[in-house]
Amino acid sequence: MWPDLIKKAKDGGLNAIETYVFWNAHEPLRRQYDFSGNHDLIRFIQTVKDEGLYAILRIGPYVCAEWNYGGFPVWLHNMPGIEMRTANNVFMNEMQNFTSLIVDMMKKESLFASQGGPIILAQIENEYGNVISSYGDVGKAYINWCASMAKSLDIGVPWIMCQEDDAPEPMLNTCNGYYCDQFTPNNPNTPKIWTENWTGWFKNWGGLDPKRTAEDVAFAVARFYQNGGSLQNYYMYHGGTNFGRTAGGPYITTTYDYDAPLNEYGSLNQPKYGHLTQLHNILRSMERTLTYGNVTSTDYGNSVYGTVYSIDNTSSCFFGNANVTTDATVNYQGVDFNVPAWSVSILPDCKTEVYNTARVNIQTNLMVKESNQAEEEPASLKWSWRPEINLEQTLVQGKGQVSTSMIVDQKVTNDVSDYLWYMTSLNVDKDDPIWTDDMSIRVNATGHILHAYVNGEYVDSQWATYGIFNYVFEKKVKLNPGKNQITLLSATVGLQNYGPKFDVIQSGISGPVEIIGRKGDETIIKDLSLHKWSYKTGLHGLDNKIYNSDSKFSAQWNTDNLPLNKMLTWYKTTFKAPLGEDPVALDMQGLGKGLAWVNGNSIGRYWPSYMAQEDGCSTEACDYRGSYYSSKCDTNCGQPTQRWYHVPRSFIQDGVNELVLFEEFGGNPTLVNFQTLRVGTACGSAYENKDMELSCQGRPISAIKFASFGDVQGTCGSYYKGTCASQNDALSIIQNACVGKETCTVSASESTFGTADCAEDISKRLIVEAVC
Repeated sequence: MWPDLIKKAKDGGLNAIETYVFWNAHEPLRRQYDFSGNHDLIRFIQTVKDEGLYAILRIGPYVCAEWNYGGFPVWLHNMPGIEMRTANNVFMNEMQNFTSLIVDMMKKESLFASQGGPIILAQIENEYGNVISSYGDVGKAYINWCASMAKSLDIGVPWIMCQEDDAPEPMLNTCNGYYCDQFTPNNPNTPKIWTENWTGWFKNWGGLDPKRTAEDVAFAVARFYQNGGSLQNYYMYHGGTNFGRTAGGPYITTTYDYDAPLNEYGSLNQPKYGHLTQLHNILRSMERTLTYGNVTSTDYGNSVYGTVYSIDNTSSCFFGNANVTTDATVNYQGVDFNVPAWSVSILPDCKTEVYNTARVNIQTNLMVKESNQAEEEPASLKWSWRPEINLEQTLVQGKGQVSTSMIVDQKVTNDVSDYLWYMTSLNVDKDDPIWTDDMSIRVNATGHILHAYVNGEYVDSQWATYGIFNYVFEKKVKLNPGKNQITLLSATVGLQNYGPKFDVIQSGISGPVEIIGRKGDETIIKDLSLHKWSYKTGLHGLDNKIYNSDSKFSAQWNTDNLPLNKMLTWYKTTFKAPLGEDPVALDMQGLGKGLAWVNGNSIGRYWPSYMAQEDGCSTEACDYRGSYYSSKCDTNCGQPTQRWYHVPRSFIQDGVNELVLFEEFGGNPTLVNFQTLRVGTACGSAYENKDMELSCQGRPISAIKFASFGDVQGTCGSYYKGTCASQNDALSIIQNACVGKETCTVSASESTFGTADCAEDISKRLIVEAVC
């Protein structure tokens, strides 16, 4: 997808691509490196260069990014004497080794701008200023070492440190956030850089779908450049998918759509993509004036202000209105300009407004999902299955790979799997004080998933959600006289990726693990924490990669008596490649939680049974006015947190393909099917005297459901006429101009639609809803 995404970014008016470097992806085992396939960092930077764009390389190597363990390889955690992100020699040696490796790779291929390459900036560390107070003086010593180490690598381009107010020279400190117009670098001689403009927000299992309006993102960008900004980067411009086990959190979803201008599938998220494209093109047309011009600012009061950039008898103007409710009229050189609340108007010649952040003249796309037309019965795939084998060894016999007389943090496994079995035994007879008809097991867990078994019998499961780092599991159990086998299966859902000393937050089972006996008012507790515990990492099916067709176990599947809603079960089916080139989604309705592979490629964790919270969504259109926060415009209340999962076309081969599922909780695979995504409805929008451009993105416009010029209310899919409309029949005019065409352009003007007798305070718009 890289070339297509990078080209769309360029077409969207960007001139640089920013990327993190993920240490745990490139050095999964100490001194064993992986730069193959999608980990080919050189190829990615070369692809950026080939498109004629600059690159910003955020080496970190701590990256956060809602990525597993913040990008750190977990083997770091298990090195003797290590303390991460502080003045610790063990950590600093490893960090310097990896950072130097990346820099040397870039130098070898002449990829820094000082060598004629595309990389114009590099980053060391990441948002350390947010947590430095937790590390004390050694934190300050560490950040000074980071600066010194980075400088010594002599890359010939500046280094940046984001969210680091006292970044040591020559590091450039930069801003992250929803708004950075008020940010001031700690060195007045350095440029004002915004490394992360959050275009939306991430999603967690059980959480809602965050949305940030195009108007608000554009307002933030325009205000940044109005106030002297030099460079701003979108986080994210394309968020994509957390394939494999890359999602962090814990409890970050597989989708990382982020409501970005390019959605998870690589399609245009309209109107955000187009509205920002127009802004980028206008700003770039003013580049010389903004870079070299003299600046004059005027405060008009009531949060309204104007900024004029002037050079060589050429001037460009910004008029900003940060008032949340009240529109403003700015008089400049005898001419009145209307500036809506929470918006910025841009006049490249200080005479004519060509762009206002609140006036969107771009269509809105509503996507639809269609069944796989390559299949005769696309909703009825043929399934085979197999159980997870050798469970008796863990559930009944308690056989592990290693043992110790303590409960361990799951990170001791170097995170080679989500799954770790904790096993111990308990001898008890009827004379034991704990023996009673009312016994239970109590487990202090770290917030990840726990499945409990006693004597091979399933007891129950428990899990939490994002931001919860522990819970107490307690369920009644029935023990036998004599030896009892206690088996606990821990399943991580991504390791902690952010916060002070996040790396030492426990995962797996923290303990204590106790058996509780109750007799009337008396409670007897038997602590098993210091018993002999055996441990086994992973599952047989995962260890032997039965999701790959070349696995020696790949033929051992059953076709009869398909089990439904059975824990720890594998399912397999084949499917034909969906026709066309539209993005592909896998509908996982009916499943519980698990892992999925297409032709051996992991598409990530799935968990459609985890329902999003019931409240927090509004039936009203999101008001772009006022500061954005991550829950301001949430959607998807009461629905599966994530039902559809992205399957890149590159994972799919011509002809027959294979889908393998590992179902951890138990579910019904017969409802699973493949679908394609396309634009189903396109809603064109243009303010008066602007052109409305309508496109079905490669398909013909088949019908027009709504068209009106004047005062239009509602949102795409539910528009209605307001207080005024044009004299001429807008619907027939648009039908004649657009139906049967892939694209059409119509002027939103009274010369086209006739007079619309609207009140003076109404901004007339042409709104069209088209069926693709």
